[in-house]
Amino acid sequence: MNMKSTRLRISLALGTLGLGACTEAPSASQHRTSAAELAVQQEPLQPLASAVAQDGALVALGAKLFSDRRLSLDGTVACASCHVLDKGGQDGRRTSLGIHGGRSSVNAPTVFNSGFNFVQFWDGRATTLEEQVSGPLTNPNEMGADWPRTLAFLKNDPIYFARFRSLFADGLSEANVRSAISSFERSLTTPNARFDLWLRGDRQALTEVERLGYERFKSIGCVACHQGSNVGGNMFQRLGVMGDYFRDRGQVVEADYGRFNVTHIETDRFVFRVPSLRNVALTAPYFHDGSADTLEQAVTTMAQYQLGQTLDSATTAEVVAFLKTLTGRQPELDAESRLVAEGSKP
Repeated sequence: MNMKSTRLRISLALGTLGLGACTEAPSASQHRTSAAELAVQQEPLQPLASAVAQDGALVALGAKLFSDRRLSLDGTVACASCHVLDKGGQDGRRTSLGIHGGRSSVNAPTVFNSGFNFVQFWDGRATTLEEQVSGPLTNPNEMGADWPRTLAFLKNDPIYFARFRSLFADGLSEANVRSAISSFERSLTTPNARFDLWLRGDRQALTEVERLGYERFKSIGCVACHQGSNVGGNMFQRLGVMGDYFRDRGQVVEADYGRFNVTHIETDRFVFRVPSLRNVALTAPYFHDGSADTLEQAVTTMAQYQLGQTLDSATTAEVVAFLKTLTGRQPELDAESRLVAEGSKP
């Protein structure tokens, strides 16, 4: 793919954000409001919603399940072990540790803002968060459990059993466990990043270098794949559009095949869900293989293999400065989640 086609792809991505023409002359106050809104709507990136409506009791139950190591086969691993809530929603490892010292096959993506992703997992094999719950729970290298064992454990725990009966007409079931955990995950949003404040009109929220970094982010083409309110998470893309990433990296394994492992369509080989860049400064290492240890490395690698560009150190620093403004307000830890984050057993 040449640079002309790359620019076309960027243009098409940005073109979907256009506005219809105004049919009535606005008043002066309406004009001021419309101008501010227009400025935001014409940007390829949008502010993250300030809140997501959720049932508080259901979220609390999901939080308890998310942090409970007893759901794993040997009682050592919880969802929160790999998606650590005080570390950007991931664990900082290239691949995560499961039961009996097992290793996951890919880097654990952040759980924060995952409700805004159009599919779940790097290869997109789950279309909803409810469907996603089974992945880590039943993976033999992660939690190693199964649904009959999980439901039997919850039925024998009087606190869990009572809470399910109080929240669901049919009480405890696999579907209701999925519902509780996914409701908690949807609550893990990180609004009001400095970049969001800037988009909403606070011109002092970003420094000059950070604003320049955003302009670089747009001009070099990053927005072709990272756009919208989640700054990604809304499309599939081949890793290595402008260069052979896997040949250069070497040691290709099955997990590198990405979407191909789901569809078995040859054109889906090396295709992955584009990750959100929200809170990206907190979620190193990067990519599905965890091969990039720093934001600088991630930016230069993506520029090379996705956009066919070699960035100088100044441009890289500017883009990184912008990316750091995407860190939003972090979810507060409850007591049970804090136990897992601190490495204590419940």
